[in-house]
Amino acid sequence: MYRRGRLASMLQHKAEVMFNGESEVMDDLGTYPIVEKCLDTVYCAVIPQTGSLLSGRVADTTLARTTHKVVTRYRNDITPDMWLMIDGVRYDILYIMDPYLNKERLEIFCEVVV
Repeated sequence: MYRRGRLASMLQHKAEVMFNGESEVMDDLGTYPIVEKCLDTVYCAVIPQTGSLLSGRVADTTLARTTHKVVTRYRNDITPDMWLMIDGVRYDILYIMDPYLNKERLEIFCEVVV
């Protein structure tokens, strides 16, 4: 499906890689609350994987919950506890794969949060 050298032409969307982290500002209770933070903005391709966004799923497995695959350049700091914001839509990361183990691209399998 993907040929070498064509990755840059696929990356048509901007995604904010978000995570929960401690705030730099102390609250009224004297603690640092957990807030949403942006790790970075990356270019990506969004590829739908299923057509069952609104209908019920037969099982609650990771593969059955996957609705989209997001392809981006390789990064080693993206983890499954993060999420992506693409055009105002939240994509929770289910798992991350380097398909050819060459550190060229990441395939991030996501579930759309409605």
